[in-house]
Amino acid sequence: MPDAIREPARQTGGAMIDHEARELDRILGEGRITPLFQPIVDAGCQGIFGYEALARGPSDSPLHSPLTLFDTAKHTGRLVELDLLCRRLAIEAFARLDLPGRLFLNVMPTSLLEHDFQEGLTRAFLDGVGLSPERVVIELTEHLPIHDYALMRQAVDHYRRMGFQVALDDLGAGYSSLRHWAELRPDFVKVDRHFVQDIDRDPGKCQFLNSLLEVSRSLGCRVIAEGIETDGEQRCLWGMNCTLMQGYHFARPALDPPRRLEPSGSALPSISGTFGTSAAMLCRHLGPVAQGTPVPEVVERFRRDPELRCLAVLDDDRRPVGLVRQHEFLGLFTNPFSHALHARRDIDTLMDRRMLVVEESMPLEALSRRVTGSPKGRRDDFVIVDGAGRYRGLGQVIDLLREITALQVRSARQANPLTGLPGNEVINDTLAARLAEGAPFAAVYADLDHFKAYNDAYGYAQGDQVILALARSFQQEAGDDGFVGHVGGDDFMLVLPDEAGRARCEAILSRFERFIPSFYSREHRRAGGFPARNRQGEAVFVPPMTLSLAYHAVSPGTGRTAMDIANVLAELKGQAKRRPGNSLFIDRRQ
Repeated sequence: MPDAIREPARQTGGAMIDHEARELDRILGEGRITPLFQPIVDAGCQGIFGYEALARGPSDSPLHSPLTLFDTAKHTGRLVELDLLCRRLAIEAFARLDLPGRLFLNVMPTSLLEHDFQEGLTRAFLDGVGLSPERVVIELTEHLPIHDYALMRQAVDHYRRMGFQVALDDLGAGYSSLRHWAELRPDFVKVDRHFVQDIDRDPGKCQFLNSLLEVSRSLGCRVIAEGIETDGEQRCLWGMNCTLMQGYHFARPALDPPRRLEPSGSALPSISGTFGTSAAMLCRHLGPVAQGTPVPEVVERFRRDPELRCLAVLDDDRRPVGLVRQHEFLGLFTNPFSHALHARRDIDTLMDRRMLVVEESMPLEALSRRVTGSPKGRRDDFVIVDGAGRYRGLGQVIDLLREITALQVRSARQANPLTGLPGNEVINDTLAARLAEGAPFAAVYADLDHFKAYNDAYGYAQGDQVILALARSFQQEAGDDGFVGHVGGDDFMLVLPDEAGRARCEAILSRFERFIPSFYSREHRRAGGFPARNRQGEAVFVPPMTLSLAYHAVSPGTGRTAMDIANVLAELKGQAKRRPGNSLFIDRRQ
């Protein structure tokens, strides 16, 4: 709960408790809970990943605060009733507002273990508004110890079987949260705000979060940093390859939250200047000089500011027409006759017109190629312009090298250590680049069925060999014009040419059907599977692994983002996995 309200200790007298109990009874009877939503930002694809739903009591009520509200429900034995009401209202509001991305629902684990908890109600709420479970994350919010982990694992597995994902809230705070992580193996962990606050100025917090990120990658889990309030905190996390973020820096909880990150004109930060890997992030906003400026004025400008390396010269429409480089320009005045020679001239006669001009939207990789391909004299500074060719600022090659190095480090950090394939950040970048190209393509999500049971029975080393074989088959069938990314575990993402996508997916399924039997013993091949026990300890028979592919054709010019595609694929994946055997589920809604 990232915006939990800190309040003084409550009075515990009988009269106060009775009053609050009656107030809770009124709230539950009238359904007077207000759901608010706070965005969770995905910096990797420059969009909104989802929203956390937060509950508030009536504004004129002593139970307005969520802490007081839930505390009263716990002490009066009505926690389950309140929990389910908050869920239902949040789901209805999320669907009514037509919010993009995933819905993070706060659930107190203790309520799942109460004797009066009814299974299947959350799924019924979703069915009532037409929302897929694949778009919902059950966020376990725990401020009391969990005593029965076996029972809690059963509750978590119950949600996973229905298609939900699971998040653990406030990692690093509360009771034994690291053990919660180890026991429940969530899909997401949300790091407590204490470890995010001032992280850009605290090396100890950086080291702690780096360790958590390493552990999360090995477990196939994603970290969400909560409580971000400053640009410095955000930039530090981005540099550490922590791309999922939440906090007041982006948006406060609201009845009607923002649907996307706006480049300007809102409380949200600039996409190009904050998250993007474009030339805009290198822009130094140095004041230019106008065409026709007398040379002595420019000389005086450089002398007043010895650190000034370069000046842009602009025409009347603020378009760059030349550069004046300090070292070359002041070198003209090394002899006593130079001042007299140039005193009456304007800067147009001395500026360098052979400048490198780049648009602010140019990706850093493309800019690097432009700079290295330029003549030596033009490799130090370059002019950055907007889409209309008007001056934005100057860039320096040293800054470009620094950012390119940081990108390479981030890419190496997030690449899957087993397959070496690019991870989520590059996947998102690839989707964004294909969308920008404007040509149709196919996005395909691939997931193994029964892999966990196989991994448990045959061991992680043999499981790794299956993943490697699957990765190789994807790469071979994707072709030179396709892309293969490794989301984590047994989940992969493919980006294929639309005209050849379906045929290549069929080839992938055929190849998989041929090689997968070799990973089973002769006995298990003959039996068509192997006996095992599920997490409840019940005897089950596990069939051979199958491969599910969710196929989504993306048309140009739809104004969609990488996040929009990820959300569609999450829903399609659930549909594909419900089909028996190897399956290719094609989205035909278009």
